[in-house]
Amino acid sequence: MKIIKNFIELVKFEHTVFALPFAYIGAMLSGGEHTLEKWILITIAMAGARTAGMALNRLIDLRYDARNPRTADRTLPKKKMKLSTVLIITIVSLAIFEYAAYSLNTLTLILSPLAIIMLVSYSYLKRFTYLSHVVLGLILASAPIGGWIAMTGNLEITPVILGAAVMFWVAGFDIIYACQDYDFDKKENLHSIPVKFGVKQALAISYVFHILTLILLFATGWLLNQNIYFYIGVMITAGFIVYEHMLVKPGETHNINKAFFVVNSWVSMVLFTFTLIAKVLV
Repeated sequence: MKIIKNFIELVKFEHTVFALPFAYIGAMLSGGEHTLEKWILITIAMAGARTAGMALNRLIDLRYDARNPRTADRTLPKKKMKLSTVLIITIVSLAIFEYAAYSLNTLTLILSPLAIIMLVSYSYLKRFTYLSHVVLGLILASAPIGGWIAMTGNLEITPVILGAAVMFWVAGFDIIYACQDYDFDKKENLHSIPVKFGVKQALAISYVFHILTLILLFATGWLLNQNIYFYIGVMITAGFIVYEHMLVKPGETHNINKAFFVVNSWVSMVLFTFTLIAKVLV
């Protein structure tokens, strides 16, 4: 039980709710042939990629996590797991991801190295550029795009637009999350949008990103001729995003965890639920 607890803590299993629903949304909207095998393989691919990504992030950022008071209690700084164990978890997870990609179709296999490159490079980017938030968004944007490709074997413009919506959503809330590390990042010479532009401007940029998210979600619904239930989901999502920005203001960052973990988990689940309802009641 201790091993399982440490593993769940390492990969932040509860954060799966951010990306996995969007992979399912992409799959549902694709219009491809839905089989149980494909749904299982999509889930396996997402689990493998996300586990590898989180394990890599913990390995690469270990020296910073150990010095940051916010992250000093994480699994690796506290030496709850060996580095070799985490490395094995990473390799096995990437192998599982590649197996799922291979089993789905040719295009998922061809594009899978790109996903791995993004997973590996993300954790290094904040050492060089403040655009790491956008790259994290791109990584999660691959969830709906990947779900679409897994079902159809083809890439079209619509899943790219949906992926762009996810990219701006993730980049926006990651900017908010980074505000709590403003002092530490500045001290360590790490790059982020809050460090580059200041917390006030960073929150404004996050707000713009989230407006773009909503525009792109509406565009996705229009392109796919979705019914009213899909748009109800988007409108409820808009309400959660507004609430998120009400929770966090310059000088008032104590609600960041609530905004990041609670509100954003509702965003993905609401969109998934109403997309499912829209498909069932089409």
